[in-house]
Amino acid sequence: MTDVTVAAPAVKKAGAFFVETVTWVQHWTESLFSFRTTRDPSLRFSSGQFVMVGLEVEGKPLVRAYSIASPAWHEELEFYSIKVPDGPLTSRLQKIKVGDQVLIGRKPTGTLVLDGLRPGKRLYMLGTGTGLAPWLSLARDPEVYERFDEVIVTHTVREIADLNYRELLETELPNDEILGELIGGKLRYYPTVTREPFKTNGRITDLITSGKLFEDLGVPALDPKVDRLMLCGGPSVLADLKQILLDRGYEEGSVASPGDFVLEKAFVES
Repeated sequence: MTDVTVAAPAVKKAGAFFVETVTWVQHWTESLFSFRTTRDPSLRFSSGQFVMVGLEVEGKPLVRAYSIASPAWHEELEFYSIKVPDGPLTSRLQKIKVGDQVLIGRKPTGTLVLDGLRPGKRLYMLGTGTGLAPWLSLARDPEVYERFDEVIVTHTVREIADLNYRELLETELPNDEILGELIGGKLRYYPTVTREPFKTNGRITDLITSGKLFEDLGVPALDPKVDRLMLCGGPSVLADLKQILLDRGYEEGSVASPGDFVLEKAFVES
C-alpha cells in the first residue's frame, strides 16, 4: 500500500486533453486503487460528473470514462479505479507513480448531478464497487446538504477489504473542520458486503425490495414524493435498480428534464 504526495510541476496541455501530473497513489487491494493529479485551473465541472482519463500509448491517447471522486471545489482531481490485469488501459494505469503524467479530458459530462433531480427531502446515492466514486465528490459538496435534509450513501462490494473510503464517510467528513458543521447529522453511510460475513450482507437490490435497508436506517420506504436517488455501478445492477424505481412510480431525470432519479451509463471495465 502506498500513500505519498509530491509537489507537481507546471501542467502542460495536449490537444483534447490536459496533461496532468500524478501527486498521490493509494493501492487499496489487488484489484482497487485511487490516485490524484494536478488540476488545470481552467477545468470546470459539477460534482458527480466524469471525464476521460488515460495515458499516451505509442503516441496515441488510450482513455476511458472515470467519475471525478474529488469535489468541484478541490484543487486536485481524484479517481477511484479497478485493476484489470489484461485491460488495455487499467493494466497500465495501475502502475502509475507519483510524478508520472496522465491525460485528463477537457470536457466533463455526466448525468449524476444535482440539477437532474427534482427537489426532495432525502437523497440516496446507491453505488456498487467503484461506482462509489461520484458519491465521494457529491458527499463533499456543500450544495448537497443545502438541498436535502438527509443524504444516504450506500456502497455494495464483494469483500470487506473493498469498502474503501469507509473511514472518510463514517468519521472524517462528519468531523471535518469546514464541512462538519454543514453535514451535521445529515450524512448516513450504509456499507454492504455480498461474499463474506459483515454487519450488513446482501445486494442493494435485495435490501431495498426486502425493506431491510429502510429498517436498518430507521427511515420510511421509498416515496417518489420525497425521496431522490442517484445510481452508479455495473450494468446489471443499474438495470435492476431502475426497474425497482419505475415499478414504484419514479421517473428518470436529466439536466434537461429533472426527475426523481438519475443513473450513469457511461462506464465499462477496461
